[in-house]
Amino acid sequence: MRLGSRSSNEFIQILNEKNKSIQKSYLPKMTDLTKMIDVKVMMGDSTITDQKTFDPKQVSDYFQKINTSLKEWTIQDVSITNNQDVRRIFTKFEIAEESYLISGHLSLQFHVLLYYKPDQRVMDCQKELAEIIDLTKTEQTQLSDNSDQLVLKKLKEMGYTDFDHQKLFEVFYENDEFREKIFAEIQKDAGVDFQELSEKKTKLIAELDSLLVETYQTSPVLIDDPRLVSGEEGCLLSLDLEFIKNGNREGVFDPRKMSDTVKENILKKLSELETVILS
Repeated sequence: MRLGSRSSNEFIQILNEKNKSIQKSYLPKMTDLTKMIDVKVMMGDSTITDQKTFDPKQVSDYFQKINTSLKEWTIQDVSITNNQDVRRIFTKFEIAEESYLISGHLSLQFHVLLYYKPDQRVMDCQKELAEIIDLTKTEQTQLSDNSDQLVLKKLKEMGYTDFDHQKLFEVFYENDEFREKIFAEIQKDAGVDFQELSEKKTKLIAELDSLLVETYQTSPVLIDDPRLVSGEEGCLLSLDLEFIKNGNREGVFDPRKMSDTVKENILKKLSELETVILS
């Protein structure tokens, strides 16, 4: 049973009010932890601008502090999903009270936006990459346009003057060593080392990746599970009360069968949780 669900039962209504009170304590905390600050970033066109972000580590630390404070609860470690654009920091915890189980889920969902660090090296890398791409494209186009003539010329220079063209090209495409030797000769004459350019291009791309900086965006609103699954920004706090029967969890049960002691202890545990969230 998800707390906050409609019920005519008096005790469940009390639990719903407690759930609402806990959420009201939780939201201001998350709003403060995700307060935006301005940082300088560089766009892809080298424009430097201000971008708003927050520090997800503060949220992770807060969740970890809650876990540490819930002494008798079973805790799930704080986790962060690694999706590129939408990420989630979350933790879960639970505690039994006789045949009943209270479980909680805390989450923050946020978007990740990538920019470059405001560093001159970003522009230098972009310029070098553009030059390599232009040079490679030009030379490859020329090689492609003259490929047949270049191959035949090289073959003749290597002594293949009297041959059946169809047979030779079959050998040429079936023999990797022979083909690579021909291509190496053609590239040598072209004055461009495509392998060296490719390696340099790979290194420049890796360096540009190292100059990326992440910024984080979220909204200070409470969301529910469907909105979390759909990727909406916001924070979630959900509490469930279930009945354990033969080792299975049952969300549907008759709260009228709960003893007064069980009810009192469940409320105490929820009050403990609220105190921890406020701390």
